[in-house]
Amino acid sequence: MSSEAKADQDVRAKVRSIIIQVAPNPEGVRADETRLVEDLGYHSLALLELGFTMEDEFDLPPLDQSQVQHITTVEEVEDLVLDLLRGSATLG
Repeated sequence: MSSEAKADQDVRAKVRSIIIQVAPNPEGVRADETRLVEDLGYHSLALLELGFTMEDEFDLPPLDQSQVQHITTVEEVEDLVLDLLRGSATLG
């Protein structure tokens, strides 16, 4: 496994761990397609908290509505964090 793939895997694991820690219903985890609202019980306030937690944990710029409005699954959150880290040259 390349160092970049390992770094991606580590980030995905950390994002997933944070999502579960903050989730109103952490028992709702399924496969990669776990949905934030339907499976984990996230509501608007919990989603805001999750966004702030990701920003703090990964030193991300503030997330805006256009970046997050279509995110519904755990995997999509992981993808967004990876994209933002790559954009800021923090990963790799």
